[in-house]
Amino acid sequence: MIIAGKRALVLGATRGIGRAVARTLADQGMRLIMPWFDWPESVAELQGEFGGGRDGHLLVRTDLRQANEVAELMAAIDEQFGGLEIVVNNIERGGMPIVHGGYNRDVNRDLWQLEMETTLRAKWLVFDQALPLLRRSEAAAVINISSIAGIVGRSGPAGLLFNDGYAAANRGIRSLTETWARIGAPNIRVNELMLGLIDTRHGPGTWGWDLLSGKQRRDLLRHTLLRRTGRPEEVAQAVLFLIRDADFLTGSVVRLDGGYVVGGEAPPVMPEGSL
Repeated sequence: MIIAGKRALVLGATRGIGRAVARTLADQGMRLIMPWFDWPESVAELQGEFGGGRDGHLLVRTDLRQANEVAELMAAIDEQFGGLEIVVNNIERGGMPIVHGGYNRDVNRDLWQLEMETTLRAKWLVFDQALPLLRRSEAAAVINISSIAGIVGRSGPAGLLFNDGYAAANRGIRSLTETWARIGAPNIRVNELMLGLIDTRHGPGTWGWDLLSGKQRRDLLRHTLLRRTGRPEEVAQAVLFLIRDADFLTGSVVRLDGGYVVGGEAPPVMPEGSL
């Protein structure tokens, strides 16, 4: 896909991964729509970098869990941009066991629902209401950002970082990706980018990472074949590949986890055999 001048809706651009994606796509000459809602200090940084209408970007305060606000966002995109080619569906909320503990605590009374509404339902609301705009384009792409929590759940070293509701919500994203790929074909490609331990998301730069002991951090890295966490800029490059270079890829999951999912126990030395 030729992407210069294309219009992209980038969720979560206020922080970390979303900001790296926004910068990468803007550097490629794309016009961005970046909804924001919380994290006031990060919003101020986003406004300073992309606000003021320069380069044709649009920042809009939107609670993406509310159908009426998502509809207003799409109307604003239609009015100002006249259409949409790209959606980077990067919205989530996950409770970390190392931070929040279990769901039976009073402080976590609404946590399960928040994880489901933000990580799963908000993605559906965005795609559902962006679909008419995407269908106007000859070629469009949707990238669902998910987590390996949908595979490993609350098990192994990462069980300190992935809570049950967050893991269940991420497993549901796979179903949405495949269904939306069928709905969007042949002009709208829909793929999923499944992330492992990334700096600012389940890695350094998060409160949960700072609460882990040295041994717990080492266990996480030993379970990751590449022995390190990923960087937001690496996620942004993977998003760029899926948008620009993967014209024959749809309904697929690309796992960017440094080998965490296949880490752990190493294969034994091949025996001599008995024949």
